[in-house]
Amino acid sequence: MKELEDRIASEGVVRDGGVLKVGSFLNHQCDISLFDRMGAAWAEHFSGKRVDKILTIEASGIGIACMAARHFGNVPVVFAKKSPSLNLDGAQYHVVIHSFTKDADFNVIVSKDFIQEGEHVLIIDDFLANGAATEGLIEICDQAGAIVEGIGIAIEKGFQPGGACLRDRGYDLCSLAIIKSMDAQTGEVVFA
Repeated sequence: MKELEDRIASEGVVRDGGVLKVGSFLNHQCDISLFDRMGAAWAEHFSGKRVDKILTIEASGIGIACMAARHFGNVPVVFAKKSPSLNLDGAQYHVVIHSFTKDADFNVIVSKDFIQEGEHVLIIDDFLANGAATEGLIEICDQAGAIVEGIGIAIEKGFQPGGACLRDRGYDLCSLAIIKSMDAQTGEVVFA
């Protein structure tokens, strides 16, 4: 998606350690018009597929997943929580996910009330690097007996293994911007 690539190039900040900051439009301040066009791009890519629900992970995936849901007939958006909550009770799906950007493990949970056996799920998230978050969401779908119809990612770090691993396993992965390389010294971002 050229518009997303242009925003990354003009507003993104490359940091040491393979970190890309895009807080001005994606994961701190939200450009909902851009999010809407991203949702339309995913809807076009996944047209013809059954999508009963969209699954994401808190917090940065929620905004883009909600805007995308509008393009899939206003399907519900379910987000995996990274911490226990007093208002989340009953049976739950549970996985441990390692966050690349926070370098920490999170116990991620989804109530069994919100993902059912046989449902067709589209996974949406802001970043794909090593793939741990996406793999965790796939595991939640597996625990539920739900079908992963596809995976929509805003920004994929193509120089890290997550995307290649998911594609090798046969998942329909639609990344709107794939970064081939980044240079923290120059700030340059090269797209695939």
